[in-house]
Amino acid sequence: MTAIVDLFWSFRSPYSYLVVPGAIRLEKDFRIKVRFRPVLPLAVREPSFFSPDNLKRAKYIRVDFPRRAEMLGFPHAWPSPDPIVQDMKTYKIAEEQPYIHRLTYLGVEAEQRGQGLAFAREVSNLIFGGTRDWHLGSHLAEAAKRAGLDLASMDAAISDPASHRATVEENQDALAKAGHWGVPTFVLEGEPFFGEDRIDTLRWRLGKKGLQR
Repeated sequence: MTAIVDLFWSFRSPYSYLVVPGAIRLEKDFRIKVRFRPVLPLAVREPSFFSPDNLKRAKYIRVDFPRRAEMLGFPHAWPSPDPIVQDMKTYKIAEEQPYIHRLTYLGVEAEQRGQGLAFAREVSNLIFGGTRDWHLGSHLAEAAKRAGLDLASMDAAISDPASHRATVEENQDALAKAGHWGVPTFVLEGEPFFGEDRIDTLRWRLGKKGLQR
């Protein structure tokens, strides 16, 4: 028996970046398929989440992500540019978002081509691993190539993004129905496991179900 584990994931989440290697190991250690389900960042889905009244949330992430990444041995830097355009003083989200929709639709396309996690690994390594101007030049194309994909054909596939947008909306609805809002969140048979640091709990649950390889 092969079980399905959904992974709800965002290209703007530093914790999503940290969870990818562990998600890949899950498929090696257990009889499961991790279904990569990209969603838009919470800051875009729910702009009030990082409102001036909730500055402590953003400040905590700025403190916690670097230390968590260092503890786990990950290269890390806050993205330049940020995958979403946001005034970091007022936390207002810009109406024009030149990066995040393309990245999210590319993630959907990568999963449809059977390389969702590989694409997430390579692109998040660029965004959060210290590559400045990750959006320029050949950075994304080379990342896609390392994941076994061709960026030009993927961009062509999302040029009319209606179906990809619908998939993202379905993913966001499924995340909400599973009982959570944040990323990364794994869901196994309706049970959510939120956060990069809950992957050990998920492994324990998979073991309890007898799904070890």
